[in-house]
Parts: sequence; structure tokens; C-alpha cells
Amino acid sequence: MLILGRRPDQKIVIGDDIVVTVVECRKGHCRLGITAPDHVRVHRQEIYDAIRRSGAPPSEADARAEP
Repeated sequence: MLILGRRPDQKIVIGDDIVVTVVECRKGHCRLGITAPDHVRVHRQEIYDAIRRSGAPPSEADARAEP
């Protein structure tokens, strides 16, 4: 695991087309903005786990899991 320190408005680039931006950090809580191509699915871990448990095809589950 790579651990990086970032401040608000700083970014992390993954590959050529995924950018993670630190939006806000306070009281042990950080908000992140993620820019990724449409074909890359981005979920919180608990949503990803629910999709995997449902057994539904990923594209179908994506539509139901997160608006």
C-alpha cells in the first residue's frame, strides 16, 4: 500500500486518466473528488461489497446501488 500525505486541493494521479483530489479534511474525515473515465467504476467499499454479494452483473448493479 502506498500512503501519501495531501492537503486540500492537492491531487493524486493514477495511470493516465484517474485523478483523486482532496476536497476537504477536518476532524479525521476527508472528502475526496474522483475524476475517472466512464468505463471505470468507482464505488465506496461498502457499495462495492454489496454489488459483489448481490450477484448481479456489475453494470446492472451500478444503476441500482448509487444514484
